[in-house]
Amino acid sequence: MKVTARFVAIIDRFVEIDGATQGGLVSIQLFTTMIPLIIIGFAYVSGFAGNVSAGDLFIRDLGLQHPLDDRVRALFGASSGIKSVWTFLGLAAFLVWGIPMSIRVAAIFGQAWRRPPFGTLEKLARGTIWFTLFLAAMDAHQRIAFGGQHGTGMRAALMAVALVPVWMFWALTPVLLVRGGVRGWRTLLLAGLAGVAIDGIVLPAVIRIGFPILLQGWTGFGPIGVAMTLMTWCGVLAIGWVAIACTGAVLSEPTPFLPPVGDCQREPGGIKFNE
Repeated sequence: MKVTARFVAIIDRFVEIDGATQGGLVSIQLFTTMIPLIIIGFAYVSGFAGNVSAGDLFIRDLGLQHPLDDRVRALFGASSGIKSVWTFLGLAAFLVWGIPMSIRVAAIFGQAWRRPPFGTLEKLARGTIWFTLFLAAMDAHQRIAFGGQHGTGMRAALMAVALVPVWMFWALTPVLLVRGGVRGWRTLLLAGLAGVAIDGIVLPAVIRIGFPILLQGWTGFGPIGVAMTLMTWCGVLAIGWVAIACTGAVLSEPTPFLPPVGDCQREPGGIKFNE
C-alpha cells in the first residue's frame, strides 16, 4: 500500500505541475541544444575524420540495425564537415543556448519540490553550473559504458559502473536547482536513485525497444522521418526528466499525504509560496 501511495503521489505531482507541457518545452530546447553539441563533440573526439559519422552515436543509443542504421548515418554525414563549426563562437552559441534549458529545468524542479524560485542572477549561475555538470556526466557515462572493445561480461560491468555518474548528477541536481533542496544524505540518495532508475534504466530500455519501430514507420518520410524520430527521442527524455523531479520530490517527503510546510502550500488553484 505504501508503494502504491507513493506511485499515485508521483502521478499527482506530475499532473499538478502540468508535466506534459513542461516536458514538451524542454524537449524543444533539448533538440536545438543537445543534438548539435553531440554532433560537434563526436566530430572533435574522432578528429573530424571523413570516414565516421555522429549518426553512429544515435544508432548505438537507439539500438538500430540494418537498414535503419544506414539511413541515420547518411543523414548526419561525415564528421569532417563539422570542422568549420569547431570555433569558440560556433561552440559557444550552442553552449549558451543550454542555459535557458537549464533554467527551465530548474523551474520544473522548484515546482515539483514545491519551493519558491531563485532570483534571476542566481538562476543564471546555478543553471550554468547544472548544464556544465550535465555535459560532464553525459560524457563520463558514454566513455565508461562504450569506450573500447570488451567482452559481454566486462561490457555489462562497465554499463553498471557507468550509472555512477548518472546517480551523482541527479543526486546533485536538487542541490543546485531547488531552494533548500538538500535535506541530508537520504534526500541525495533518493534523488540520485530516481534519476538512475528513470534516466539510466527505464528510458534507455523504452528507447531501444520502441524507436526502431517508430523509425521504421516513418521510412517514407526520408530525412524528415529521422528528424522526427530524434525529436521524439528528446521528448521522451524531457518527460523522463520531469518524472525524475516529481519522483525525487515525493520520495524525499515523509508521506505523500502530508501538506507541504515552510516555503509553500498547495491550494486548489495551484501552489502558493509563503512570504
